[in-house]
Formats: sequence, structure tokens, C-alpha cells
Amino acid sequence: MTAMVSRRRFVSLTAAGAGAILVSPQLVFASVQTEHRFVFVIQRGAADGLNTVVPYGDPAYAGLRAELAIDAASAIKLNGLFALHPSLVETGRMYAAGQALFVHAVASPYRQRSHFDGQNVLESGGTAPYQLKDGWLNRLVGLLPATRESAIALAPTVPLALRGKVEVASYAPSALPSAPDDLLMRVSQLYQHDAQLHPLWASAMQTRALAGDMHARQDPAGLGKLAAKFLARPDGPRIAMIETGGWDTHDAQNPRLAARLKALDTMLAALRDQLGPVWRNTTVLVATEFGRTAAANGTTGTDHGTGAVAMLVGGALKGGRVLGDWPGLGAGALYQNRDLKPTTALDALIAATAAQSLGLDTERVARTLFPAADMRGAPRDLIRT
Repeated sequence: MTAMVSRRRFVSLTAAGAGAILVSPQLVFASVQTEHRFVFVIQRGAADGLNTVVPYGDPAYAGLRAELAIDAASAIKLNGLFALHPSLVETGRMYAAGQALFVHAVASPYRQRSHFDGQNVLESGGTAPYQLKDGWLNRLVGLLPATRESAIALAPTVPLALRGKVEVASYAPSALPSAPDDLLMRVSQLYQHDAQLHPLWASAMQTRALAGDMHARQDPAGLGKLAAKFLARPDGPRIAMIETGGWDTHDAQNPRLAARLKALDTMLAALRDQLGPVWRNTTVLVATEFGRTAAANGTTGTDHGTGAVAMLVGGALKGGRVLGDWPGLGAGALYQNRDLKPTTALDALIAATAAQSLGLDTERVARTLFPAADMRGAPRDLIRT
């Protein structure tokens, strides 16, 4: 047993040098038979929707946010009520081009404000933590015909959203040097007749071939380009998940949020630019486990809240809109007198977006991904026809 563990570890480490299994989970891919691309970006840590898509036209906003309030003069105006954070320059350009839309006051069914439980509900598609053991994105992959025996993926761990019956793996940029071809050939020969290790090595080499000669940098632009590198290939994956973190802004929120939003904006722009003509068939959905308090706290930040904002970008969108039933921030309008009140179900939005972007039946998708979702308020015209 010890020898087997050692040999397996050697395969993993060598494959890492080859660019197949890497250090931190950032991207996950699945390969399915469609010309449409669907990307889910998760913002781990509860991103502040009120300072991302800013309700500058709500008279209560400035008073609640105090020194954290985003100056409307520096923000990117979307309409008479909402503006985009000034760090989201490229996203603002997508909005102007009809390739971005935002849905405000969204939330999953979860209301208890724990990161771990909230992310579990968001990724599993249940109504309570640990109710479901697989992820909605894995179930979505299962609704589409596969182009090969199992789904393709890349990185050491698979996020819950993509865990389930369909096999996936994960990939992230590595700081390790590439393994020389001679070493790879020798390892291939070593495991050629090993029933357990040969399939693992063959899968790693297939992933390396897909990656080609691209050496992704561990920065937002590099991550966006790497995702596009795989998604743009005729024989590559069609569904991807990207993890982002650092959204838990209890203190020093303004500089921290500005940096995170700039990174997200840079990544989305790199994905758009690198995809080229494939961008017109691409939909990217950005969501977080819950929002943050409407009022600033005493440490120039915000605490765990409820209602948040979801972002959709992509060439396939009918964009240039801010959707949702705005509940307001005035006295008596807040959820439990502290949070933005949710008026749109995030699970229904995800199901509608996934179904419309991939050309699937919305009701079937909703039943499979989010069994308890109420689809009555889900938007119906997100994607160009």
C-alpha cells in the first residue's frame, strides 16, 4: 500500500510539472456536445452587491453607507437608479454593447449568513446546507450529450458545484517548471502496463495536449486567457467554473473591494478577448453565497448580509439591462432591519440562465438543478435568439 501511494504521488507531481494537475483550484471544465459555452464564476466570501451595482438613486443609500458610499460622479451610470463600481470598466463597456446585464436583490434560499453553509446551498442547489451531496453544475453537465466518455477538467480539487455522477477534474496555473519530454516519455513507458496508474497518466497527458504550449500566469488576465484557451478549442470543454475569493470585506472595504472588482473585470475582459468569435456563443454568470449588510459597520466595512447582485456577461446575452424588483433601502424595507431584501431567487435565475444559454428546456433544467426552485419570477429573455 505504501509503495502504491508513493507511486500515485509521483504521477501527480510529475503531471503537475506537465501542466495537468496544479496547485490551487481555480478552473474546472466539463466537455459536452454543444457550440454554446456556459461559465459559472463563484465569488467566495459574500461579495457586496450594493457597492458593485450601486443604487445611487435610492435616497437611503448614501446615509446607510456613510464613508463607504460610492461617489456617483466616479461610477459608471447604468440608468437613473443604478451605477457600476468604477473598477468595472470593461464590464461597463460590455453593458454598453449589450453584452452584460445585472440582477439585483438576489439570494439563494439560505438565510443564516455562514460562508460554509451558504456556499454549500449555492453549489449543491438545495434549500438547506448538506441536503444534497452533488452539485447543480455537475447535474447540468449530465443533461447534455458528452463528446467523450467522461467530462474533462483541470486542478487538484473539484468544487462542490461540479461534484457528482459525471467525472470531472480541475486545473489551475502552476509555478512549477514544465517537465521535459524525455521524462514524460519514460514515465509513460513505466506505467504502460499498470492497470491502475496507466489511465491516470493517460488522462494527464490528454490534458497536457489540450493545454498546448500555453503557460498561464497566476493573475486575473492569465486566468481569463487560460479559460478561453480551453473553451475556444473545437474539441475542448463547453462548461467551466472559475473560483474567486477575497470578497469578505469586514474592514477596509473600499480599497479591498476595488481591487477584487478590478481583478474580476480584468479576468472577464481577457476571457472575452481571447475567445474571439466564440464569445458570441458564451454566457458567464457571476454569483456569491449571500450579500452584505446595507449599513457600514464600525471598521470601515460591512458584515454578512442577505440580498446580493448577480452579474451576467457574454456575447450571447440580451444585455444592457438591470433586472429585478428593487425593494429599496428605506426604513422598513430592509430584511430583518439590516440587509437588502431579496426579491429574486438566485436558484431560479441560475436555472433560467443555464437553460436558455444551452438551449435546454427550462422546466427540466430547474427540476434537475434546483428541485425546490420557484421559477415564476425567473427572467425569460436573457439570451439572443
